[in-house]
Amino acid sequence: MSVTRESFEFVRKVLLERSARSLEDEKVYLVETRLLPVARRHGFQSVEDLVLHLRKRPTETLMGELVQAMTINETFFFRDASPFDVLRQNVLPDLMSRRAASRCLNIWSAACSSGQEAYSLAILLRHDFPELASWNIRLIASDLSTAMLERARLGLYTELEVSRGLPAALRDSYFHRHEGGWRIRQDLRRMIEIRAINLSGAWPELPALDLVLLRNVLIYLGLPAKQWILQQVCRVLQPDGYLLLGAAETTLNVSDEFVQLPFDQASLFQVTK
Repeated sequence: MSVTRESFEFVRKVLLERSARSLEDEKVYLVETRLLPVARRHGFQSVEDLVLHLRKRPTETLMGELVQAMTINETFFFRDASPFDVLRQNVLPDLMSRRAASRCLNIWSAACSSGQEAYSLAILLRHDFPELASWNIRLIASDLSTAMLERARLGLYTELEVSRGLPAALRDSYFHRHEGGWRIRQDLRRMIEIRAINLSGAWPELPALDLVLLRNVLIYLGLPAKQWILQQVCRVLQPDGYLLLGAAETTLNVSDEFVQLPFDQASLFQVTK
């Protein structure tokens, strides 16, 4: 049974309220494909039956599963490559110079999905900046999905996942074979503080951040949600810190609190002076 217009509108409303994500009219197929495993897991014959049940008797647990199933979780190691080159060549050396006195760096990988971005950062710090080993590095990784966060905590990835963007030399240096896949070294797993944070909800206390990665998140949101999230980023980002967005994202016509930096390879921003 296909999803009715009324049920689609219900899912769209829940998704907007709980994650700020906008669902376009033509995405009925996405609702059906993403929610079918949830429906089957809970004994429903179809997605329509699942949604009808939620419309009549909503529960927090099942609502949470709906939102998590509809959340985009596409990620891979060193995704898009070029932004990591800019971090390596420009951003991190600049921050290290500015923080030489305190020897502290606070970095946040927001909407980290199953953790590949955060672990890419950990590998970058260890491999390219060994002098940071004596620094106080706080590396936070967060996501809305508890299932994705559990994967990030495990640090266990399939052969396909480690083949996407991760050079073999780095894989062999920082991973070991485990249960038919690859698991990142324990010392790198310990570097990362994994937290459940809903970017469209109330933000928890965060340290003053030197670098925020908020890649490929704003592109799925409506204007009010984009404005609110960027306002919150401005509140937690150091005045000389950096915000990294996805290649197709910008603060232009969204927030006047940021200025874009002149890097062709990365959508990089700082708070307006």
